[in-house]
This record gives sequence, C-alpha cells and structure tokens, in this order.
Amino acid sequence: MKRAERQYALVDLLRGARRPWSAARLAREFGVSSRTVERDIASLQLAGVPLYADHGAAGGYSILPEYSLPPLNLSAPESLAVLAGLALLDSSPYQGAARRARAKIAAVMNEEHRGPVQETLTRMQVIDAAAPAGGTVPLGMLSDVIAARRLVRLTYLGEAEDGGPDPAHGTVRDVETMGLLRAGDAWLLVGWCRLRDAVRGFRIERITRLDVLDEIPPPRDPALLEADLAQWPTRRLG
Repeated sequence: MKRAERQYALVDLLRGARRPWSAARLAREFGVSSRTVERDIASLQLAGVPLYADHGAAGGYSILPEYSLPPLNLSAPESLAVLAGLALLDSSPYQGAARRARAKIAAVMNEEHRGPVQETLTRMQVIDAAAPAGGTVPLGMLSDVIAARRLVRLTYLGEAEDGGPDPAHGTVRDVETMGLLRAGDAWLLVGWCRLRDAVRGFRIERITRLDVLDEIPPPRDPALLEADLAQWPTRRLG
C-alpha cells in the first residue's frame, strides 16, 4: 500500500473507530512501523486533518467522526487517462481490483466531464492477442500470492515448435514469487525457480496448476532480479 492510500485508509479507520487507536496498533493494522504511522499522522495534521492524541493507558489517536478527506478532483483528460489505463488491466492479474477502481472513479467523476469521457472511452478499442489454450489459474490469485511473498508450486507447459504451449511436455516448479512482468502481449510471473536455481519468468497462460505452499521464503537479493531484467528494455510502473 502506497503512502497516500495508507493515509486515506488511516483516516477512514479512525473515523469509524469507537475508541482511540495506538500507534503500535495502527502499525500492525497497516503492516508498517510505528515510526511510519507517526510520520503519517504528522503529515495529516499539517494538512489540516483534525487528528488528536488521547493520553493514558487507553489512549491513542482519534479523529473528529464527521471528518473525511476530499475526493480526488481530476480533470476530464486525467479521468480519461486513469479509466483507460485501468481498462487495459482487464486481462491482467489485477483485473478485479482494476474494475472496482474504475467503478469508484466513475462514481465521483465531475458531472460535466462524465459524458465526454464516456464517449471517448467508447471510441477506444484494444486488439488483444488470442491466449493459447491452457492457463487455468485465476488471474487475481497471482497478485495475492506475490503480495504475500509465498512460495508456489506450479505445473508449467513447455514450448512447442510453433512457439505455443506444448501439453505433452511440462514441469513442476517450486517458485519464490518476486513480481509480475508484462512482455509484449503476455503477462509473466517472475520468481526464483528452485529447479533452475535462477530467476525465471513463467507465461501465465502456460501455468495449468498453481498451489500456494505454507513457506514464506526470505527475500532474495534484489540485485538478482535487476541483473536478469537488465537484458530487456523494461520500465517500472511505480
């Protein structure tokens, strides 16, 4: 969760809380350090958010319950760019979250922008390459296991002479998930393959089975992934 998202969530949490929340409890809730929570609260207070501290054994941070952060004030071109970008994720591992985000943005869009933006969106078309046969893993599952840094066991189809998947040849791999990669018209699950003892990318449509194991392996040196990606013209999305 990015800083701005966390601060919005923090405000919403405290608005609905019946009792104050300590910095330590907020830190556990958002998976960050107490110092990060203190910095978030200081930033919100400087921005005029009415956060205050209650001292004592049952103390913590509270907020005026009627307060809420203002909605995003996007221009028509900004709304169009965000909605179009989210639409491009409809065939990605983030399709569920992207659809929910589109609905939220559309709901708070300036009324005078709504008509022109929707009309322009209907004129946009995307030609997606047909996905090869196979690929039975729910796309939304991949983003969850990557966020949780879980070890996965996947059954992966080999490559046929025509470049497509080869159902007659497959391997079972234990993979330490590291991220997602968009390569041309395909999404790849990137991770440390224990079978090959190296970073590997697995085309999602060739994964016929994926089991989430209990193990959460220690993080690999980021330099390993950076070195592997250095051979490709990649760019970060954040």
